[in-house]
Amino acid sequence: MTSPPPSPVPEQRLRDLARLRRVRDRIDREYAQPLDVEALARGAHMSAGHLSREFRAAYGESPYSYLMTRRIERAMTLLRRGDLSVTEVCFEVGCASLGTFSTRFTELVGMPPSTYRRLAASATEGLPACVAKQVTRPVRNREAAPVSRR
Repeated sequence: MTSPPPSPVPEQRLRDLARLRRVRDRIDREYAQPLDVEALARGAHMSAGHLSREFRAAYGESPYSYLMTRRIERAMTLLRRGDLSVTEVCFEVGCASLGTFSTRFTELVGMPPSTYRRLAASATEGLPACVAKQVTRPVRNREAAPVSRR
């Protein structure tokens, strides 16, 4: 006995997925620009609530969370270089609040940006940049384990 063929994906769903992919690509390109869910939704011709629900269903996290993860990943690269202060990195990646940046960085990476800056330079010394980026990638969709302070 054969199973029935899978039902076709409705055309509207395919259009929504294409719009979500464009939103994600925009976040990847423009992470350092002032972006918010309302602006992203307007660009995708969706309401902010619909965009948030559909983005989470497609990618497992909200557009804001995805944006902040992109910003933190870029911040990690800049902090590893060591030539910018934490405040300069915060503004360079598009964050307007040093407090929000530090809190989100600590949640994703497991340590404050100042500590990461101090430790990362020696931890990735001698590694090609592409390898350093991969091994230091922040944790996504869950908080990092708490770091014991000495």
